[in-house]
Amino acid sequence: MSEPTRRADTEPDATRPRTSTRDPEILRRALRSWLRARTGVEGLDISDVEIPQSNGMSSETLLFDARSPRGQSTGAEPEIQRCVVRLAPAADAMPIFPEYRMRDQFEVMALVGARTAVPVPRTLWYEADPAVLGAEFFVMERVEGQVPPDILPYTFGDNWLARAGAADRRRLQESTVATLARIHALPATAEELAFLGDLSADGDTALRAHVDGWRAYYTWAHGERPIPVLEKMFGWLDTHWPAAVDAPVLSWGDARIGNILYRDFTPAAVLDWEMAGIAPREADLGWLVFLHRFFQDIAEFFGLPGLPGFLAFADVAAHYAALTGYRPRDLEFYEAYAALRQGVVMGRVNQRRVRFGEQEAPADPDGLVNHAATLEHMLDGSHWG
Repeated sequence: MSEPTRRADTEPDATRPRTSTRDPEILRRALRSWLRARTGVEGLDISDVEIPQSNGMSSETLLFDARSPRGQSTGAEPEIQRCVVRLAPAADAMPIFPEYRMRDQFEVMALVGARTAVPVPRTLWYEADPAVLGAEFFVMERVEGQVPPDILPYTFGDNWLARAGAADRRRLQESTVATLARIHALPATAEELAFLGDLSADGDTALRAHVDGWRAYYTWAHGERPIPVLEKMFGWLDTHWPAAVDAPVLSWGDARIGNILYRDFTPAAVLDWEMAGIAPREADLGWLVFLHRFFQDIAEFFGLPGLPGFLAFADVAAHYAALTGYRPRDLEFYEAYAALRQGVVMGRVNQRRVRFGEQEAPADPDGLVNHAATLEHMLDGSHWG
């Protein structure tokens, strides 16, 4: 999750995992030198540098304003470019993922921005040399808007989305689904998207490659201490594999409302493309639905109503079908696949919290997965009634 603007209704919270081990002042000086060399503007300065409290747990975010001296000789105000840096985490920060494809994110955002109506921040510069900031990074424009908060979750109430009326939440839901439909319709060739996977593969082959990639990630993250409930979920996928899989599309990967900046309950910027790949379109739909269910379950655990009925899979699928003519299928499989993927990620996140002394290591490895009970209900079928 990224932070390209100050997020409304989100305050620093002691429960948020540690996200950065870098010194912001060192980053500022290095970034100023690099940007002066990159732009050729000797007097360019960096100001209002900020590492957000709600910084992501995968790639890191740095906010800054680039102030150009142009126009000062005539008494004009300096030109200001509001920017966001996304960079891979430092090695000593126990990264969530084994690799950080910053150039891939930069390229896919540029492609989506150029060829679709999907709102993505304008990409500005990419830097491959890790010597500049300690890791490869890219810079994009900063977009203003509101994001449904993760901490405390938007399902807990007392935030802009929870306070919204039913019609506004419906507009947010439907405009988000429409954004997914536009991403999936990206007019690009297999060669142009080859850096993300094989767009020309048949649907079954693409899905197996996608699942195999997540299995490899699970082995990297948890091979030394396997998590039984996740092992069982991989087996469940094998025994419930779809009989037919439609042709793959560009998959956003981290398709959830917490990765979208909204204005007037419609997307203003689609963020976080680090999980982008080639997959059946249901992979994004399942992730969108399950990540809301994840936060809804947390709210209900604490006796709160949450947002019942919001982002229900049947409604999401029906609206997607109305927009595209494609009717999503095998919804249980893709919701379970999303729950498994979230389990792999959260297991790594909680390992990281243990590493930094933010929580105790659980005696049972399943305790690393916040929604282990939900996965068990999926395994016995009771999750779907």
